[in-house]
Amino acid sequence: MKVIIQRVSEGSVYIAKENYNAGIGKGYVILLGIKTGDTLEDALFLAEKCYNLRVFEDANDKMNLSLSDISGEVLIISQFTLYGDAQKGNRPSFSGAARPELAVPLYEAFIDRMKKLLGEEKVKTGIFGAMMQVKIFNDGPVTIEIRSKEKT
Repeated sequence: MKVIIQRVSEGSVYIAKENYNAGIGKGYVILLGIKTGDTLEDALFLAEKCYNLRVFEDANDKMNLSLSDISGEVLIISQFTLYGDAQKGNRPSFSGAARPELAVPLYEAFIDRMKKLLGEEKVKTGIFGAMMQVKIFNDGPVTIEIRSKEKT
């Protein structure tokens, strides 16, 4: 499992067919990719890591503060394309991405853990498997990738 975390001044997701939109202020847009073989442990590890990650500036302009320190928000977007493989040819293969029957429960576990850590009102999401438009105002820019299988 992996996440791409973008520190944002604001972010939002739009899903036209569902007349759905969700937005956040300062915090993270988290793109979450789930692959075959991922487990609940991976989802919980990454949620904790995102919560504790210190990439917001303190009074000395050092990246020293976490989401909880700044009362930040998160927007979580499922993104199977994080496991796209384009090494051969020009059309990516997504065979490494988990099938929905595995991915949906892990996606929901990640969201539930973030809600427990931050508070339900500070966590917004897209809709798993939906075609979405994501608006990201990357702050910095700061973009971090974290993989659960590389926990060392």
